[in-house]
Amino acid sequence: MRLAVCIPTLDASTAWENLRASLQAQILQPSEVLVIDSSSSDGTAELATRDRSRVVVVSRAEFCHGGTRQRGAELLADADILVYLTQDAILADAHALARLAAAFEDPSVGAAYGRQLPRRGSNPIEAHARLFNYPAGSAIRSFDDRATMGFKSIFFSNSFGAYRRTAFEEVGGFPRQSNFGEDTVVAARLLKNNWRIAYVADARVYHSHSYGISDEFRRYCQIGKLHGGEPWLLRDFGSVQGEGGRFVISEIQYLMQRAPWLVPESILRSAIKYCGYRLGRHAALRK
Repeated sequence: MRLAVCIPTLDASTAWENLRASLQAQILQPSEVLVIDSSSSDGTAELATRDRSRVVVVSRAEFCHGGTRQRGAELLADADILVYLTQDAILADAHALARLAAAFEDPSVGAAYGRQLPRRGSNPIEAHARLFNYPAGSAIRSFDDRATMGFKSIFFSNSFGAYRRTAFEEVGGFPRQSNFGEDTVVAARLLKNNWRIAYVADARVYHSHSYGISDEFRRYCQIGKLHGGEPWLLRDFGSVQGEGGRFVISEIQYLMQRAPWLVPESILRSAIKYCGYRLGRHAALRK
């Protein structure tokens, strides 16, 4: 199967060298690397072109997460497996792509995503989020798993995620107007269409963010808008409250062992996230 990689970029020159080096080190080389650059002002497009990536430049006003990635799928028309990376995700070893691709040897798997490890130098709150959401054990999920996993059954990430083209096209690809959660929507559609999703824990990237409190608020407002704007996600896969509660408890326990002085900040962040989520959901439902 032909495997191609799509990377949306914006002012990624400082991250490009590490990402390029990690791609070039792979034992499974992609047939093509497509960079869709949002008119970077720091020479990102030129760097990617120099490294023989195929570069398509769009205006910043044109970019949206769903539409841009859908365009990538259409430009990579010869690829059987579409791999998406973000510009700040660094493949952890030379086997990352091969291990992710191996998930598609199972003909029932429509999509697969790898494990995201905390970046070097990450703070404890940042690190916990990755360790909680990306455990050490691999798993394959089906639509039936919603009964036990609820909303977690459609967890997916385009920071290091791959799709079987036939499955991807069967469910309509990414929603073009979506600027958040396009990966979640496709994951849910795949499960509803009897495809399975693989989480491949030994296909790893370094990728995490140190969000400020205002960033957390905006991010959870976006999550709320997604859930309010796509009510079938909650209807068919269950509430997010249980998973949110487990995350809060896990984070506090993690911090008590490693950085107890951060527990008050953790509690504040949880409250801010909840407010952002409710506000975003309410705004979407009012439309």
